[in-house]
Amino acid sequence: MSKSRDDAPEWGYDVLRRAIDAAGVSLWKWNVETDDFAMDDRGYRLWEVTAGPDLSFEHLSAKIHPADRDRVSAAFAATRATVGSYEIDFRTKSGPYVRWISARGQGDDAGIVNGVVTGIFLDITDRKQAEEGHELLAGEMSHRVKNLLAIATSLTRITSRSSDSIEDMTKQLMNRLTALDRAHDLVRPLPGDEGRSALLGDIFTVLLAPYDDKDEFAGRIRVAVPRLGVGQVTATALAMVVHELATNSVKYGSLSLEGTLDVSGTMAGEDVKIVWTEQGGPEVACPPDLSGFGSSLVRKTIERQLGGSVSYEWSKAGALVTIVISGDQISK
Repeated sequence: MSKSRDDAPEWGYDVLRRAIDAAGVSLWKWNVETDDFAMDDRGYRLWEVTAGPDLSFEHLSAKIHPADRDRVSAAFAATRATVGSYEIDFRTKSGPYVRWISARGQGDDAGIVNGVVTGIFLDITDRKQAEEGHELLAGEMSHRVKNLLAIATSLTRITSRSSDSIEDMTKQLMNRLTALDRAHDLVRPLPGDEGRSALLGDIFTVLLAPYDDKDEFAGRIRVAVPRLGVGQVTATALAMVVHELATNSVKYGSLSLEGTLDVSGTMAGEDVKIVWTEQGGPEVACPPDLSGFGSSLVRKTIERQLGGSVSYEWSKAGALVTIVISGDQISK
């Protein structure tokens, strides 16, 4: 049996006030003829203003973020010609703090009484911040995908020009991509914002492990560098450099025979200085050409992404490569 109108609940002031407070709604009224503006207590707290005869729409507009002010003023003026309800989202600024507010009401003067328009304000800061966070994440994902595609394209082009066969190209390319994957695993963020950095020594040890022998020649690759955390950007760039140097050593240097590779590091002020020393490889008759794609990749990566420098020396015993990584970049 349905309820009659007489059985309907009472919607008195106290009930409506509790409902409005529960919803986080603040009430406002604007005299479009005198420009006087008034709100309830929640509204004054939301705008961080006090009630008084001097409060006007123009005065309140001064609290709106400068980037939104003209748009909001024009939107409010247009509401008198807007048929149906309207919703205007904008920012307010108080010192360094920014708050998002949504103004809602009925347009076309439908609810105007004695020149007074009424409506509500909602604090939508949390929702807007969540939306901005999602947009930032989407932008970051897009940026990373584009970077990965650019790296893959560059590696494919470089590898194709330095390979003797399809099989050789496939092997080199897979090794390069695997090096990047290993570096990414080392700096993959863990729950609780822990593990965002890998250790510098781990970067070299993990990436060079495939080039060390498992038999009687095991241990010919030695790593001794400062105990430093390396950020994801630096780890990825450093992985490219390490793999390129290791590839050259396997082809032409100490790792092509039973030679040794020593990677040592020291602090040079705030910067990190790494020395790559090869010994026991084929005798170096003359310095090799450094204009190739691999050498160019190493140089550009160190200079542009690591903010550092690279230099080469050759003796009959093998190559000596000195790499400097900017202290400002190492944790990025």
